Amino acid sequence: METTSDSLTIGTLADGAGVSVESIRFYQRKGLLHEPKRPYGSIRRYSDSDVGRVRFIKAAQRIGFTLDEIAQLLQLEDGTQCAQAKDIAEHKLADVRRRVADLQRIESALAGLVERCAAGRGRVTCPLITSLQETS
Repeated sequence: METTSDSLTIGTLADGAGVSVESIRFYQRKGLLHEPKRPYGSIRRYSDSDVGRVRFIKAAQRIGFTLDEIAQLLQLEDGTQCAQAKDIAEHKLADVRRRVADLQRIESALAGLVERCAAGRGRVTCPLITSLQETS
């Protein structure tokens, strides 16, 4: 789809970026995407660079960045502040590693509880429920 600058409607922008119109409006409310002026008697128009910006936002969300972190990255979008972008990514990586460790602990605890359930068949009380009651 070949377009000229500032010729996209919000629907075309959304389609081109692979999101819904409501997502575009949400990003505007969050300050991640500008809302162009509406010419008198007309509709707002967006540019190809807006499509790129929304795609950037979606790509960053897919790898776990929050909207606040994405806003920080967007402030560095000229690409000359690589050290700052690296700092943001390092903090995100540390957070992801903490969450993975937490999930591994949860997995281990659940696996043990499931094992106890399998070993406790035929008993009057459920080992999983009993174990959770004891820790609460």
